[in-house]
Amino acid sequence: MDNSKILEAIDEQMARLQQARALLSNSAGGRNTTRRRAGRGGRRKISAQARARIAAAQKARWAKWRKAQKAA
Repeated sequence: MDNSKILEAIDEQMARLQQARALLSNSAGGRNTTRRRAGRGGRRKISAQARARIAAAQKARWAKWRKAQKAA
C-alpha cells in the first residue's frame, strides 16, 4: 500500500470513531458536560419579595462595609 491509501484508511477510521463518540456523548447514558437552556424560555423570573430580600441583604452588606471603612 502506498502512503495515500494508508492515510485515506486512517481518515475513514477516524470519521467512524468520531461518529461513534458523538452518538455516545449525546445518548441518555452519556455525560454531556455542556449546560443548555433549551426549553426554559430565557431567563428565570424572580418574585418581588425575593428581589426585596436580596436588595435588603445587599444594603446591609454595604452598610457593614461603610462602617468598617469609617473605623479604619
